[in-house]
Amino acid sequence: MFKFDEIDRQLLAMLQKDSKKTNKEYANKLGLSTTAVYERVKRLEKNKVVTNYVALVDKKKVNKAFVVLCHVKLIQHIKDNVLQFEREILKLEEIAECYHVSGDYDYILKVHVKDMEAYRGFMVSKLTAIANIGSTQSTFIINEVKHTTAIDV
Repeated sequence: MFKFDEIDRQLLAMLQKDSKKTNKEYANKLGLSTTAVYERVKRLEKNKVVTNYVALVDKKKVNKAFVVLCHVKLIQHIKDNVLQFEREILKLEEIAECYHVSGDYDYILKVHVKDMEAYRGFMVSKLTAIANIGSTQSTFIINEVKHTTAIDV
């Protein structure tokens, strides 16, 4: 397991908040040299602690603010069905997140679409076209109280 020190934790928090800052800006806040910060960032990347850098998009500005949590139950839980379902889910751009879960349902999908009509179209023409789906249940997001991509380290 990767060993973190306090500076690593602070650097990870800063990277998660705004990864577009320069190493010099991080160095100034951490009281380190630019080279030391660069080496720490490279070490975090090499050890797969930092796996990617992305731009976060405002859902409203790209007309995808209608968010649904869709619970899916498969007919059978045999390996081929599970793997086939997961392969098909990866192809659907409306699905931002997919979790294989325990409990009454097998999967929880986070779906971003324009509106209820778009969600119905997604359900009818895409999701329910996948073989071996036994049932679905949709939960519509009323208000996003907290949303973060940051993980406390």
